[in-house]
Amino acid sequence: MKKTALTIAGSDCSGGAGIQADLKTMTLNGVYAMSVITALTAQNTTGVRGILETPPEFVKEQMDCVFADIRPDAVKIGMVPTAQLIEAVAERLRFHKAQNVVVDPVMVATSGASLSFQGAVEALKKELLPHALLVTPNIPEAEILAGCGIKTEEDMLAAAKKIGEAWGCAVLCKGGHRVNDANDLLYKDGQYTWFRGRRIENPNTHGTGCTLSSAIAANLAKGFSLEESVQRAKDYISGALAAMLDLGQGSGPMDHAFDLQGEFKRGVAIKWKKSAHLCLRTD
Repeated sequence: MKKTALTIAGSDCSGGAGIQADLKTMTLNGVYAMSVITALTAQNTTGVRGILETPPEFVKEQMDCVFADIRPDAVKIGMVPTAQLIEAVAERLRFHKAQNVVVDPVMVATSGASLSFQGAVEALKKELLPHALLVTPNIPEAEILAGCGIKTEEDMLAAAKKIGEAWGCAVLCKGGHRVNDANDLLYKDGQYTWFRGRRIENPNTHGTGCTLSSAIAANLAKGFSLEESVQRAKDYISGALAAMLDLGQGSGPMDHAFDLQGEFKRGVAIKWKKSAHLCLRTD
Protein backbone atom coordinates (compact mmCIF):
# COMPACT_ATOMS: atom_id res chain seq x y z
CA MET A 1 0.00 0.00 0.00
CA LYS A 2 1.07 3.56 -0.68
CA LYS A 3 2.47 5.31 2.38
CA THR A 4 0.81 8.44 3.69
CA ALA A 5 1.87 11.67 5.38
CA LEU A 6 -0.03 14.50 7.01
CA THR A 7 1.01 18.14 7.23
CA ILE A 8 -0.46 20.33 9.97
CA ALA A 9 0.43 23.89 9.06
CA GLY A 10 -0.67 27.25 7.68
CA SER A 11 -1.65 28.03 4.11
CA ASP A 12 0.65 30.15 1.91
CA CYS A 13 -1.48 31.64 -0.87
CA SER A 14 1.64 32.29 -2.99
CA GLY A 15 2.42 28.56 -2.99
CA GLY A 16 6.06 28.58 -1.92
CA ALA A 17 5.80 27.62 1.75
CA GLY A 18 3.35 26.19 4.27
CA ILE A 19 0.69 23.68 3.31
CA GLN A 20 1.24 24.20 -0.41
CA ALA A 21 4.98 23.49 -0.25
CA ASP A 22 4.37 20.54 2.07
CA LEU A 23 1.87 18.86 -0.25
CA LYS A 24 4.12 19.32 -3.28
CA THR A 25 7.13 17.99 -1.40
CA MET A 26 5.37 14.96 0.04
CA THR A 27 3.89 14.08 -3.34
CA LEU A 28 7.23 14.39 -5.12
CA ASN A 29 8.79 12.23 -2.40
CA GLY A 30 6.40 9.40 -3.15
CA VAL A 31 3.73 9.45 -0.46
CA TYR A 32 0.04 10.31 -0.41
CA ALA A 33 -0.18 13.78 1.15
CA MET A 34 -2.95 15.13 3.41
CA SER A 35 -3.35 18.41 5.25
CA VAL A 36 -4.82 20.07 8.32
CA ILE A 37 -4.86 23.86 7.96
CA THR A 38 -4.14 25.84 11.13
CA ALA A 39 -4.28 29.31 9.60
CA LEU A 40 -4.73 31.22 6.38
CA THR A 41 -2.00 33.69 5.52
CA ALA A 42 -2.04 36.53 3.04
CA GLN A 43 1.57 36.51 1.88
CA ASN A 44 3.86 36.50 -1.10
CA THR A 45 7.59 36.49 -1.73
CA THR A 46 7.95 39.98 -0.25
CA GLY A 47 6.23 39.44 3.08
CA VAL A 48 3.24 38.44 5.19
CA ARG A 49 0.29 40.84 5.16
CA GLY A 50 -2.16 39.00 7.36
CA ILE A 51 -2.92 35.83 9.32
CA LEU A 52 -6.38 34.37 9.95
CA GLU A 53 -6.39 31.55 12.50
CA THR A 54 -8.49 28.42 12.17
CA PRO A 55 -10.69 27.82 15.24
CA PRO A 56 -9.06 25.16 17.47
CA GLU A 57 -12.15 22.93 17.44
CA PHE A 58 -12.12 22.88 13.65
CA VAL A 59 -8.43 21.93 13.63
CA LYS A 60 -9.34 19.01 15.89
CA GLU A 61 -12.16 18.03 13.55
CA GLN A 62 -9.81 18.05 10.56
CA MET A 63 -7.33 15.84 12.42
CA ASP A 64 -10.03 13.41 13.51
CA CYS A 65 -11.29 13.05 9.93
CA VAL A 66 -7.82 12.24 8.63
CA PHE A 67 -6.83 9.79 11.35
CA ALA A 68 -10.20 8.00 11.30
CA ASP A 69 -10.06 7.28 7.59
CA ILE A 70 -6.53 7.43 6.10
CA ARG A 71 -4.14 7.14 9.03
CA PRO A 72 -0.86 8.94 8.29
CA ASP A 73 2.42 7.04 8.53
CA ALA A 74 4.15 10.31 9.43
CA VAL A 75 3.09 13.78 10.55
CA LYS A 76 4.83 17.07 9.83
CA ILE A 77 3.86 20.06 11.97
CA GLY A 78 4.67 23.54 10.74
CA MET A 79 3.06 26.88 11.53
CA VAL A 80 0.69 26.65 14.51
CA PRO A 81 0.44 30.31 15.49
CA THR A 82 -1.27 30.36 18.90
CA ALA A 83 -1.07 28.55 22.22
CA GLN A 84 -4.71 27.46 21.89
CA LEU A 85 -4.09 25.90 18.49
CA ILE A 86 -0.92 24.19 19.70
CA GLU A 87 -2.79 22.70 22.65
CA ALA A 88 -5.54 21.45 20.30
CA VAL A 89 -3.03 19.80 17.95
CA ALA A 90 -1.11 18.21 20.81
CA GLU A 91 -4.27 16.82 22.40
CA ARG A 92 -5.30 15.07 19.18
CA LEU A 93 -1.78 13.77 18.57
CA ARG A 94 -1.98 12.11 21.98
CA PHE A 95 -5.46 10.78 21.35
CA HIS A 96 -4.57 9.27 17.97
CA LYS A 97 -1.10 8.09 19.10
CA ALA A 98 0.52 9.72 16.07
CA GLN A 99 3.86 8.31 14.93
CA ASN A 100 6.89 9.75 13.16
CA VAL A 101 6.08 13.32 14.17
CA VAL A 102 8.42 15.95 12.70
CA VAL A 103 8.07 19.42 14.22
CA ASP A 104 9.32 22.40 12.24
CA PRO A 105 9.08 25.16 14.89
CA VAL A 106 7.99 27.89 12.48
CA MET A 107 8.36 31.26 14.19
CA VAL A 108 9.58 33.66 11.50
CA ALA A 109 9.05 33.66 7.73
CA THR A 110 11.94 34.02 5.26
CA SER A 111 10.81 37.62 4.77
CA GLY A 112 11.33 38.29 8.50
CA ALA A 113 7.65 38.45 9.46
CA SER A 114 6.56 36.83 12.73
CA LEU A 115 4.38 33.75 12.29
CA SER A 116 3.55 33.08 15.93
CA PHE A 117 1.81 35.03 18.65
CA GLN A 118 2.56 35.65 22.31
CA GLY A 119 2.51 32.45 24.34
CA ALA A 120 2.89 30.18 21.31
CA VAL A 121 6.58 29.44 21.90
CA GLU A 122 6.04 28.30 25.47
CA ALA A 123 3.08 26.18 24.41
CA LEU A 124 5.19 24.64 21.65
CA LYS A 125 7.84 23.67 24.20
CA LYS A 126 5.33 22.26 26.67
CA GLU A 127 2.77 20.65 24.37
CA LEU A 128 4.29 19.76 20.99
CA LEU A 129 7.97 18.98 21.43
CA PRO A 130 7.32 16.03 23.79
CA HIS A 131 5.46 14.35 20.88
CA ALA A 132 8.25 14.92 18.35
CA LEU A 133 10.49 12.24 16.93
CA LEU A 134 12.45 15.10 15.37
CA VAL A 135 12.47 18.88 15.68
CA THR A 136 14.09 20.93 12.88
CA PRO A 137 14.97 24.46 14.09
CA ASN A 138 17.02 26.95 12.11
CA ILE A 139 19.61 28.95 14.02
CA PRO A 140 17.29 31.69 15.39
CA GLU A 141 14.71 29.09 16.40
CA ALA A 142 17.36 26.91 18.04
CA GLU A 143 18.57 29.92 20.01
CA ILE A 144 15.05 30.46 21.34
CA LEU A 145 14.51 26.79 22.19
CA ALA A 146 17.94 26.32 23.78
CA GLY A 147 18.09 29.73 25.42
CA CYS A 148 21.61 30.45 24.19
CA GLY A 149 23.39 32.22 21.34
CA ILE A 150 24.71 30.24 18.36
CA LYS A 151 27.62 31.61 16.35
CA THR A 152 29.84 28.56 15.74
CA GLU A 153 29.59 24.83 15.06
CA GLU A 154 30.46 24.23 18.71
CA ASP A 155 27.48 26.37 19.69
CA MET A 156 25.27 24.26 17.42
CA LEU A 157 26.47 21.11 19.17
CA ALA A 158 25.67 22.54 22.59
CA ALA A 159 22.26 23.87 21.55
CA ALA A 160 21.19 20.66 19.83
CA LYS A 161 22.12 18.61 22.89
CA LYS A 162 20.27 20.99 25.18
CA ILE A 163 17.10 20.83 23.09
CA GLY A 164 17.27 17.06 22.65
CA GLU A 165 17.79 16.37 26.33
CA ALA A 166 15.08 18.83 27.39
CA TRP A 167 12.33 17.23 25.29
CA GLY A 168 13.59 13.72 24.57
CA CYS A 169 13.62 14.10 20.80
CA ALA A 170 16.12 14.10 17.98
CA VAL A 171 17.19 17.56 16.77
CA LEU A 172 18.22 18.67 13.30
CA CYS A 173 19.87 22.05 13.82
CA LYS A 174 20.01 23.75 10.42
CA GLY A 175 23.15 25.81 9.86
CA GLY A 176 22.17 27.47 6.62
CA HIS A 177 20.64 30.54 8.24
CA ARG A 178 23.91 32.04 9.43
CA VAL A 179 26.36 29.34 10.48
CA ASN A 180 28.41 27.10 8.12
CA ASP A 181 26.16 27.46 5.06
CA ALA A 182 24.31 24.24 4.17
CA ASN A 183 25.75 22.01 6.90
CA ASP A 184 23.15 20.64 9.30
CA LEU A 185 23.67 18.85 12.61
CA LEU A 186 21.60 15.87 13.76
CA TYR A 187 21.59 15.10 17.48
CA LYS A 188 20.04 11.76 18.32
CA ASP A 189 20.37 9.59 21.45
CA GLY A 190 23.54 11.38 22.53
CA GLN A 191 25.19 11.02 19.11
CA TYR A 192 26.03 13.77 16.62
CA THR A 193 25.96 13.45 12.83
CA TRP A 194 26.92 16.25 10.44
CA PHE A 195 25.17 16.42 7.08
CA ARG A 196 27.42 18.43 4.82
CA GLY A 197 25.62 20.20 2.00
CA ARG A 198 26.75 22.11 -1.06
CA ARG A 199 26.08 25.81 -1.17
CA ILE A 200 23.79 26.74 -4.06
CA GLU A 201 23.90 30.39 -5.09
CA ASN A 202 20.16 30.93 -5.28
CA PRO A 203 18.49 33.85 -3.49
CA ASN A 204 15.06 32.21 -3.84
CA THR A 205 14.75 30.26 -0.60
CA HIS A 206 11.10 30.83 0.32
CA GLY A 207 9.82 27.70 2.03
CA THR A 208 13.10 25.83 2.50
CA GLY A 209 12.31 24.90 6.10
CA CYS A 210 8.82 23.67 5.22
CA THR A 211 10.21 21.67 2.32
CA LEU A 212 13.01 20.01 4.27
CA SER A 213 10.82 18.91 7.17
CA SER A 214 8.12 17.62 4.81
CA ALA A 215 10.65 15.62 2.82
CA ILE A 216 12.00 14.11 6.04
CA ALA A 217 8.47 13.15 7.14
CA ALA A 218 7.74 11.60 3.73
CA ASN A 219 10.84 9.43 3.90
CA LEU A 220 10.11 8.38 7.47
CA ALA A 221 6.65 7.34 6.28
CA LYS A 222 8.29 5.13 3.65
CA GLY A 223 10.34 3.35 6.32
CA PHE A 224 13.74 5.00 5.96
CA SER A 225 15.78 5.58 9.10
CA LEU A 226 16.02 9.09 10.51
CA GLU A 227 19.54 9.49 9.16
CA GLU A 228 18.54 8.25 5.71
CA SER A 229 15.46 10.46 5.72
CA VAL A 230 17.52 13.57 6.51
CA GLN A 231 20.03 12.81 3.77
CA ARG A 232 17.35 12.11 1.18
CA ALA A 233 15.54 15.31 2.16
CA LYS A 234 18.72 17.35 1.82
CA ASP A 235 19.37 15.86 -1.61
CA TYR A 236 15.82 16.73 -2.67
CA ILE A 237 16.01 20.33 -1.48
CA SER A 238 19.39 20.77 -3.18
CA GLY A 239 17.81 19.69 -6.46
CA ALA A 240 14.85 22.03 -5.96
CA LEU A 241 17.20 24.96 -5.33
CA ALA A 242 19.55 24.04 -8.17
CA ALA A 243 16.64 24.16 -10.64
CA MET A 244 16.89 27.97 -10.26
CA LEU A 245 13.20 28.80 -10.44
CA ASP A 246 12.89 32.59 -10.38
CA LEU A 247 9.41 33.88 -9.53
CA GLY A 248 8.24 36.89 -7.57
CA GLN A 249 9.79 40.16 -6.49
CA GLY A 250 11.25 38.95 -3.20
CA SER A 251 12.78 35.69 -1.96
CA GLY A 252 10.99 33.39 -4.37
CA PRO A 253 9.94 29.75 -4.16
CA MET A 254 11.91 26.68 -5.15
CA ASP A 255 10.96 24.32 -7.97
CA HIS A 256 9.41 21.50 -5.96
CA ALA A 257 8.61 19.61 -9.16
CA PHE A 258 12.17 19.75 -10.58
CA ASP A 259 12.30 15.95 -10.81
CA LEU A 260 8.82 15.44 -12.23
CA GLN A 261 8.89 13.39 -15.41
CA GLY A 262 6.22 12.20 -17.79
CA GLU A 263 3.77 13.15 -20.46
CA PHE A 264 2.05 15.91 -18.52
CA LYS A 265 5.24 17.90 -17.96
CA ARG A 266 6.43 17.89 -21.56
CA GLY A 267 5.32 20.44 -24.09
CA VAL A 268 3.97 23.98 -24.10
CA ALA A 269 0.45 24.58 -25.37
CA ILE A 270 0.50 27.07 -28.24
CA LYS A 271 -2.91 26.62 -29.86
CA TRP A 272 -6.33 25.24 -29.03
CA LYS A 273 -7.99 23.43 -31.92
CA LYS A 274 -11.71 22.83 -32.34
CA SER A 275 -11.06 19.10 -32.39
CA ALA A 276 -10.11 19.44 -28.70
CA HIS A 277 -6.51 18.44 -29.38
CA LEU A 278 -3.60 20.52 -28.15
CA CYS A 279 -0.76 21.50 -30.45
CA LEU A 280 2.38 21.14 -28.36
CA ARG A 281 5.76 22.67 -28.74
CA THR A 282 8.55 20.37 -27.49
CA ASP A 283 10.54 21.81 -24.58
